[in-house]
Amino acid sequence: MKLLILTPAQPRSTLGNAVTAQRYAAFFRSAGWTAILARDYQGQDVDAVVALHARKSASAALAFRRLHPDRPLIVVLTGTDVYGGLLASVAARRALAAATAIVTLQPEAISRIPRSMRGKARSIIQSAPQVRRAQRSDGKRGGTLRMCVIGHLRPEKDPLRAAHAVALLPQECAVRVVQAGRALVPRYAVAARAEMRRNKRYRWLGELSRPAARRLLCSSDAMIISSVMEGGANIACEAIACGVPIFASRIPGNTGILGRSYPGLFAVQNTAALARLMRRAILDPRLLRRLSQWIHRLRPLVAPRRERGEWLALIREAVALPNR
Repeated sequence: MKLLILTPAQPRSTLGNAVTAQRYAAFFRSAGWTAILARDYQGQDVDAVVALHARKSASAALAFRRLHPDRPLIVVLTGTDVYGGLLASVAARRALAAATAIVTLQPEAISRIPRSMRGKARSIIQSAPQVRRAQRSDGKRGGTLRMCVIGHLRPEKDPLRAAHAVALLPQECAVRVVQAGRALVPRYAVAARAEMRRNKRYRWLGELSRPAARRLLCSSDAMIISSVMEGGANIACEAIACGVPIFASRIPGNTGILGRSYPGLFAVQNTAALARLMRRAILDPRLLRRLSQWIHRLRPLVAPRRERGEWLALIREAVALPNR
């Protein structure tokens, strides 16, 4: 079988859609199939198409559908499409209508799909390989609490929320925030550098390679996801796989993975609420232990074997469907 994966990001970039596309390709190739990554459809003769981001890949997905009305088209709702312009975009709705199947990255996103199309939707949570967490030389509770923020700096991520929150903490609170990610909007680079000058407990590293970002994650006491919009963050799955506690904004993209009663949630864009969570983590060791236990229970959810099995089953099912 030969599959085309459409991704709006450059296939070899470190953007979320590209990372997801690369992982899907590895799953398909492990089954002995051919997987091609591209940003557009140019008439390639493939058995099926997996299109990431309903709005941004709509034109390519619909071009494939017009040429091959009898072949499977699977549309994956990744982030800014499902919680951004999905309902307002005519092109995105047409792509969903044309799809053989619709995939969301966490179950709460299914409610965003027009009701008439939900019957062909399913959730497949992303996965990450388990990595042994680094041991701290200073003892986890004996030294400074190390927190990381990993993700490119853009509005959807509310990227400087952690930096602003740590600035609210009293100086005697031993905590350090390290952020990694490229500034996709230039003003965030300016703001991050200014924040470093006035806030010695915050450091921005810029873009890291994926192995370096994973080392940062696994050597941290906790990770912060402050996004205002997520389809289902791959970095959350990586933190779960590494056993790293997460402080996350209370948005569907996070609660769909972590659970609505997860004890590390804070109100979106609420600097004071995040600062309170940070301070609790410093003063009360039970909070991090509780978060760690919750994360440990979620680890089977992000197992690559589980995601791979669900994707291969979906492709086989779609190919077998009559009268697509």
